[in-house]
Amino acid sequence: MASNIKKSSSNRKNLKELIRHFTPNWFTMVMGTGILFLMIGAFPYHFPGQKHLAITLGIINVFLLAIFSIMFASRLIFFFKDARRLLDHPIQSMYLGAIPMGLATIVNGMVIFGPGLIGSFAVPTALILWYVDVIFSIVSGWLVPFYMFTSQKHSVERMTAVWLLPIVPSEVAAASAGFLAKSLPPVEAQKVIYLGYILWALSMPLAMSILVILFLRLVWHKLPHQDMAVSSWLTLGPIGTGSLSIMLLGVDSVRAFMGTQWEQVAITASHLGVIFGLLIWGYGMWWLIMAIFMTLTYIKEGLPFNMGWWGFTFPLGVFTAATIELYNLTSNLAFKITGSIFVLMLAMFWIIVTVQTLKGSWSMKLFNAPCLSEETGLPEPSASGICLIETERESDRY
Repeated sequence: MASNIKKSSSNRKNLKELIRHFTPNWFTMVMGTGILFLMIGAFPYHFPGQKHLAITLGIINVFLLAIFSIMFASRLIFFFKDARRLLDHPIQSMYLGAIPMGLATIVNGMVIFGPGLIGSFAVPTALILWYVDVIFSIVSGWLVPFYMFTSQKHSVERMTAVWLLPIVPSEVAAASAGFLAKSLPPVEAQKVIYLGYILWALSMPLAMSILVILFLRLVWHKLPHQDMAVSSWLTLGPIGTGSLSIMLLGVDSVRAFMGTQWEQVAITASHLGVIFGLLIWGYGMWWLIMAIFMTLTYIKEGLPFNMGWWGFTFPLGVFTAATIELYNLTSNLAFKITGSIFVLMLAMFWIIVTVQTLKGSWSMKLFNAPCLSEETGLPEPSASGICLIETERESDRY
């Protein structure tokens, strides 16, 4: 009996430590799984069981979001002092943007598949969740950069594409506005479209500026450490969502503003959306090929697994969504073929990363929070609360 009590106490301790070391980078798993089920649903070449497979993955994704949200909320409640230090960490704080981006995939899935599953409640539920997502996206886009400016330690040499993570959620929310508006009454759709364009402007110009700095950093300081290898794929995130959202918002504007004084403006926005979407997509192809070259270079050196591997999935997924939308708007066969290839690549990446994540979760190696120096062996934080990371490898180890 004493043995059982001891075992039960050990289990409680394990759960306590899991919560204490839970970090927002786990929400990248929601992002990756979410974009996969959406892209399976949008796969241009239909196959038997396509819809059922997409819905199954979507349901799994809802459970992942619920579990991770409970764990993260529990950390904030029971270990607030430790959780607060997350904002001072130059890498892990960036992953706060993964929370609204993961939620956005649920919103889109609710719009696409929800009416067939839960009926008329689907779209109103998606609208409420979207407004929640907008709030989280805006907070991420302002809060994390503020801490970058005031307390975190950064340098151009250590800079990677993870700087994009807190910025991109507003763009993702803008793309969700495009999915959502087509299912709303015109008056409500107009409000969503207005806000969608504002969200696009809150993210896209700043993200493009970061990509310019990233290019210079790569020229001056060459490739980052291999632990940050997958970050090269993150460049596709703002490009894919930027292209997708500007196209969706333009198309939806025509229906929403038909018969109003803004009808001609909406028609123009629709035409410009396709043009700008195509231009941004072409820019993304440059970064995609470069990301492939970089990854092949890293593979020769060895590519250790960490949660950053989920960067293979969502950025490629949103770029795939933009590709398929270009096919829907232009009927160009090249986009259909290219989009299909991207979906297959996405599925392959997801399987590989999911298997590695399950292995790491079983061994508990992935449950280690940064800046908890007594557990991680990282340097003690300074008096100002900044965790003084000495190398990129140490900063991304967890």
